Amino acid sequence: MKAAYVNHLGEVDEIRYGDLPDPAPGPTDYLVEVAAASLNPVDTLVRSGRFPTLAPLPFILGRDLVGTVVSAPVGGTLLLGETVWCSSLGYDGRQGTYSDYAVVPADRLYPAPPSVHAGPDRAGGDVHRLVALAHPATTAWLGWFEHGRLAPGQNVFVGGGAGNVGTAAIQLAAALGTTIIASSHPRDFDAVRAAGAEVVFDYRDPDLAEACAKAVPEGFDLVWDTSGHHDGQFLAAATAPGGRILVTAAADASTPLPLGRLYTKDVSLIGFVMSRASADQLARAAKGLMPVLEPGAPGALTTAVTQVLDLSEAARAHRMMEAGEVRGRIVIAA
Repeated sequence: MKAAYVNHLGEVDEIRYGDLPDPAPGPTDYLVEVAAASLNPVDTLVRSGRFPTLAPLPFILGRDLVGTVVSAPVGGTLLLGETVWCSSLGYDGRQGTYSDYAVVPADRLYPAPPSVHAGPDRAGGDVHRLVALAHPATTAWLGWFEHGRLAPGQNVFVGGGAGNVGTAAIQLAAALGTTIIASSHPRDFDAVRAAGAEVVFDYRDPDLAEACAKAVPEGFDLVWDTSGHHDGQFLAAATAPGGRILVTAAADASTPLPLGRLYTKDVSLIGFVMSRASADQLARAAKGLMPVLEPGAPGALTTAVTQVLDLSEAARAHRMMEAGEVRGRIVIAA
C-alpha cells in the first residue's frame, strides 16, 4: 500500500511517501480502506518528537480518517463496506492514517452519519467535512461535556472563536442554549457570530476583561481560550465564583497566574489533551456528536476545508502547518 511515513522522528524532510506492507489487523481490530485523512497541529508535534509518544518505525503519520470497513473482528458491530471514522490513531503505539489502509481497534472506530458514504470514488465533500471535523469536534465535545460539565443556561467565554476547535465549541455550546461571548480577530467577527456567539470582542483589546464584565456582569461559568494565549489577570477577572477554566493549548512556556484571586473564588483550572482521552471517553464523544455530524441536520457543525491534498503531498502539508500558512482545515485524500 502507499503511505506517508517516517523512518526517524524529526524535521519535515524525514517524511517519505512510498510502499509499505499492508497492515495486518489483530483479533479485536478492523481493517479500514482510508478515503481521507486530515492534518492537525499535533501531527507535526508527533512527527518531530516534540510530543513524546510511542511511535514504532517506520511510523505512519496522521490521527483522523474516514473510510470503509474491509475486514471486521469476530463479533464486531460495524459491517463490511460500512463508512466509518476515527480520530485517535497515529500515537501511543498505533500507526496513523496517511495510508491506503489502516488498522483501527474496535473501540476506537465509529459509524459515519447515515448520509455520509465514502463511495467507490473513495472521497467527496461530505467525507472531507467529516474527517475535517473529527479532531476539533471531538476536542470541543470533551472540553464542554467530559471536563467542563457545561449545562444549559450557563455563560461561557471562548477565546480563539474563529479557530477549528473554537468554532466547534461555539456551535456545540449554542445548541445547548448557553450565553456565549467570544474573542477573535475582527476579520472573523461575522463568522464567529454566525457560529453562535452573541458578542465578539477583538482578542487584542487591552480592555477585554472590562468589556466582558459589561456583557456578563456575573462572570463566566466556563472560560476556554482555545487559541492558547492565556492572560492570568483576565482569567481571574472573567471567571465567576465557582467557575471553571479549560486549558487545552499554551502558546507561552509559562503563564503567570494570580492564584490568590483564583482560589478565593473557588475557581477550578482544568487541563486536558485529547491524546490522553480514554477509548470510552472518545466513544461517548462520537455518540454525542453523531446528530451534529450529519450534513444538513439541525445544528450541524460546520468547518472550512481550505485545501485537499494528495497523500503524496503530506510533507507539503506539514511544511504549511509549521510555517503558519494554514487557515481552516487541510484534508489529505488517500
